[in-house]
Amino acid sequence: MLGGLVGPIGFVLTFTVAGLLRPGYSPIHQAISDGPGIPTRWLKGLRSRSMAAKSSNADSAIDNLVDSPDGGFHTSGVRPEALAWGVPSADRSYWPARAAIVVAALLYLFLPNQLIPGPRWVVPALEAVILLVLTTFTPHRTKQASPPRRVLVVALIALVTVANLFNLGLLVHALLQGGVQNGRALILASVGIWLTNVIVFGLWYFELDRGGPNRRHDPGHREPDFLFPQMATPGAGTPTWSPSFLDYLYVSFTNATAFSPTDTMPMTIVAKALMGLQSAASLLTVALVAARAVNILT
Repeated sequence: MLGGLVGPIGFVLTFTVAGLLRPGYSPIHQAISDGPGIPTRWLKGLRSRSMAAKSSNADSAIDNLVDSPDGGFHTSGVRPEALAWGVPSADRSYWPARAAIVVAALLYLFLPNQLIPGPRWVVPALEAVILLVLTTFTPHRTKQASPPRRVLVVALIALVTVANLFNLGLLVHALLQGGVQNGRALILASVGIWLTNVIVFGLWYFELDRGGPNRRHDPGHREPDFLFPQMATPGAGTPTWSPSFLDYLYVSFTNATAFSPTDTMPMTIVAKALMGLQSAASLLTVALVAARAVNILT
């Protein structure tokens, strides 16, 4: 039985390896003509009369496949390894990221009083001050370098992160102590905390990858922290594709819903640590908080 499997396994491996090593090359004829390790009965089967009668159609189909559009990858001169490393980013606006901060601040304002440590206005006021300074004194496009912007943004994201973790901790404490009686209010609070979790980690990923949005313009940037599908699969996107803030926000959303990476893989220790922390916070919010909220609905 095992001997009968050697033929098909050998053919599949030959076809696959040749296709991976030589993109755009069809190894069908080469695998048949060379046929290392392929029994004669398999070659005869492949050269049956029915297949020979359709050989011209097969050749035509293969030619069409080779010439099919690939987003301009093969004519661009970009090597697959350079695509995986990350091509220089396109110039993008910071306004989507700043709008996300505003949404996080609004979500904080709508939390119940018992989930907010200290006065309700402190955290949103600090966020507003930092955001105002960023909007007034730092560039609005990613291509313009600004070291002060980097410091302010990291401080702002850290502030939102710490505040959201405090909110989550107080919510869990209230549940364990039985201090929350209104299940509907609890569900709304858990949704706000979960959405803030998605926003804040999307901002972390945006600022982390390859050294930050400005450093991603430099061809000599450091190693990528995230491997997007367009970077791993030549032809899945244009050769000049680069992630925007919405791409990082989507990575954050899928990580918070699946509790693990989905289509985009973390490549560095820091990226893995951040995604692990986000998954843990999201799991705690969804599994513990939401389940408890449903149980106490009246």
